[in-house]
Amino acid sequence: MGKIARYLNQLTIGNVFDSADVLEAYSTDRSVLRIRPRIVALPESTDDVRRLMRFCYQLAAKGIKIPVTVRGSGLDETGADLGNGMILSTEKLNRLLEADRRERLVRVQAGITLKELNTALSVNGLTIPVGGHEMETIGGLIANAPVDVYAGKYGGIMNYVEKIEVVLPNGDILQTLRLNERGITKRANEKTFEGTIYKKVSEIVSGKDEMFKILRERKTGNAGYPRIARAYAKGSLDLMPLFFGAQGTLGIVTEVILRAVPIEKTPRRVVATFEDFHEAEKFLDVAKSLKPLRLDIYDINIIKTAEETGKRLSEITRRMTNGFVVYAEFNRRPSAALRKLAGMRAKMPKSSQLIIDSPKSAVTLDEFENSLISFLNYTRTSERPAIVTDFYVPAHNMSSFINDLVVVGDGLKLDLAVYGSYSTENYHLRPKFNVEAEDFNKRATAFLRTGSFVIKRQGGALTGGAPEGRIKAVVTNDQIASDAREIYEQIKTAFDPYGIMNPGVKLGADARYTLRHFRNESAKITV
Repeated sequence: MGKIARYLNQLTIGNVFDSADVLEAYSTDRSVLRIRPRIVALPESTDDVRRLMRFCYQLAAKGIKIPVTVRGSGLDETGADLGNGMILSTEKLNRLLEADRRERLVRVQAGITLKELNTALSVNGLTIPVGGHEMETIGGLIANAPVDVYAGKYGGIMNYVEKIEVVLPNGDILQTLRLNERGITKRANEKTFEGTIYKKVSEIVSGKDEMFKILRERKTGNAGYPRIARAYAKGSLDLMPLFFGAQGTLGIVTEVILRAVPIEKTPRRVVATFEDFHEAEKFLDVAKSLKPLRLDIYDINIIKTAEETGKRLSEITRRMTNGFVVYAEFNRRPSAALRKLAGMRAKMPKSSQLIIDSPKSAVTLDEFENSLISFLNYTRTSERPAIVTDFYVPAHNMSSFINDLVVVGDGLKLDLAVYGSYSTENYHLRPKFNVEAEDFNKRATAFLRTGSFVIKRQGGALTGGAPEGRIKAVVTNDQIASDAREIYEQIKTAFDPYGIMNPGVKLGADARYTLRHFRNESAKITV
């Protein structure tokens, strides 16, 4: 064991490792990158995190930098869970600390998973209505602020977080709250690191009301720190929104207070097929007006690929050569919603099908729900890496976007089968690549740049559903307007003056470094 790992083990209750097998285990996430860290720390308390950060900050002040990358469950698809310095994993910070059933408030450590939290809350008939991966940590959800499949109805993780506790880069603790002008002035005059941050951020936001109004109104994506517009409002300031989508570049979230909501009815499902997107669009718009829990669309080729794995989906794919499948779930007045959609059957094309949730159709619908996992993993000698995912395309341009995909797919020789959420206008493309091929980096980069161009051309945003991380930043760093970029860089410097918090992610991404660290071996993908 090296000197640094040994010394940090003396400082903390948790463990710090630098053995080859541990470093290897933390060198990949759900992205297409591989970056080997120098050390891996598994703190078991907020005090552990503070000691680790204080050590790195003091070294950085002397010109010796150990970059710190925060990691939850390792599910990030943009490479933001990876770094060549210290990986600080929150997997041991997974306790439910307090619960107030009457107020529906719960205080948790940031490493608790969505599944663990909702299982505990369900005892009291409560839930956090986020349709993300069940193994995603609450801290990870805040760091990435993804547009989840339930966000069309419930709004996403940000709507349910009341306060957060953050360990700042120097090891101090920040507990967020909204301050009025008097409170901001008082806090900014304190001779502490937190006071310095408030002072600098209040200076940054001064006179930017018009820009923040634009950021609030436009779906400009999650590149940089656009939630500064939510942090500053009507003369008040709450630093909490800045950490949503920051991907661990400003500080380390260690504790979270969330507000839960009552669990609603078990959802009922419906599947409809269409050979033409325009016909699908009519059905989608009616379904959307009924306020579904989720409303998704899939290229039929995704379902056909899943069928090749043995999934029993002939009830859906029969009579379909090309086209789209619509999937919807309703958990509020579900019977009324399904009756409304069933009434559309007579007006649907003869080639279309409508499958309503019932005991007879349950197996088919269950199989359909698992078809995406089959599609992503059934690639034989290739892989479907996450390169152009979680992007926004406005509903009114979706038909044109699909037409563009045909041209792009032919040009790049890729199977561009789109899927995603029509209710949130957030989509994904996962074509096959042979990651072991010599030209993989070149082909993947061409796909990233071309995909970004087409998305932007249709009024969308590459980072509409999740921040840029390392991979998307190859493109988005050049797309951020200069005045916005200046503000974002000032925010980053205010929190992280020595640049030790996840460098190479978001604004600091280096295209050459990222491309050099593309994996050259396949990995299974799950959702």
